[in-house]
Amino acid sequence: MASNKTLICNKCKCGLAEIDTQFTYLDKKFRHKVLRCPQCGQVFIPEDLAKGKMAQLEKSLEEK
Repeated sequence: MASNKTLICNKCKCGLAEIDTQFTYLDKKFRHKVLRCPQCGQVFIPEDLAKGKMAQLEKSLEEK
């Protein structure tokens, strides 16, 4: 069952928006659209992204 609930920033009490965000890891920069508070910039990283794409990128960068 799909959920249509909007995630809310705990600090600002406003809805998170999908925003292109820059990440830096081991002096490498990459961009990815993630849910982020448009007011304070707090980012929400879903578990599948953290354990999937980000974990693969982390492993490949550490091997270099």
